[in-house]
Amino acid sequence: MDTTKTMEAVVKTDAGYDNMELKQIPIPEVTGDKVLLKVAYTGICGTDIHTFKGQYANAVTPLVLGHEFSGKVVKVGPDVKNLKPGDRVTSETTFATDETCIYCQDKEYNLCPNRVGIGTKANGSMANYVLTREESAHVLPDNVSYKMAAMSEPLASCVHAMYQKTPFTLHDKLLIIGPGPMGLLSLQIAKEIGAFVIVSGITKDADRLQIAKELGADIVVDTQKEDLEKVIMDATDGVGVTKVYDCSGATPAVNAALPLIRKGGTFQQVGLFSKPLNELDERSIIQHEITYRGSRSQNPYDWPIALHLESKGAINEDAMITKVFDLEHWRDAFDAMMAGKELKVMIASNPDDPDLAD
Repeated sequence: MDTTKTMEAVVKTDAGYDNMELKQIPIPEVTGDKVLLKVAYTGICGTDIHTFKGQYANAVTPLVLGHEFSGKVVKVGPDVKNLKPGDRVTSETTFATDETCIYCQDKEYNLCPNRVGIGTKANGSMANYVLTREESAHVLPDNVSYKMAAMSEPLASCVHAMYQKTPFTLHDKLLIIGPGPMGLLSLQIAKEIGAFVIVSGITKDADRLQIAKELGADIVVDTQKEDLEKVIMDATDGVGVTKVYDCSGATPAVNAALPLIRKGGTFQQVGLFSKPLNELDERSIIQHEITYRGSRSQNPYDWPIALHLESKGAINEDAMITKVFDLEHWRDAFDAMMAGKELKVMIASNPDDPDLAD
């Protein structure tokens, strides 16, 4: 492959609102332990939207966006040992770390203070090709499609919250706040084990709440039309849910849920708040001895579980992926995501390549 050629890429050219365009840039050079992928699909997530709007402080410019992706290996660096051209893969978002901090020593790359992330500080996957490192790449099971694999990063983030940070069992009664992509992925993780799950949202989430019901939610609640406290207490014999996973990042929803947790239960924060400081119901946390726990992204321990869930059919691809656009129509894809009507919007980087078609 001639790496002197250029490729199309969606580039954030400068800070601020928008400042994005489809540009021709060089295909990345492949050195050391790096792996070059011909991109199949990229999922658009909240971070991409915040970057588009100029609200994500960690993004550097110029930058190719995209960090939820899948593709085919086309070239490997001289230090790559286990991957080869033709392998179907997805990838973690870690591109580089300092390799020396206590977090890196435990492979908790998500906590490394000097981590470089794909699509935030290193060029991402909204392009014909993307560069990753061998350690971050995961070969796909044969029955996992490229589209499904492009959801592996958000799924791994949900696995991180539900397996590493706040594990649950089939005996738990859970509340998942927010029926967006993260909430619905969390729901499917919970139902795979068999936990009792309540999913809450607001009136504008009506369609998503219906999808939650179809995906196995035991109860769905529109908190603007129904009494969340009554629903939860009726379902738990007046005790409260054992665990809450907030995928909304909405302070009012968090505060409504905190007093509805069983004493000694756990509140797992998954969604990001729009501002760093928020008024929380600390009285409930203290008086009910609630554990309030954070969860940041994902790390290597989460990915095999995510791929296992995909391979065994625990995640409904058709329900989750609601629109696909080609790379040339990336702006339509962003508009569709920002309109709030879709769940997971994908960009197909090389739609004419039959090897990358599902």
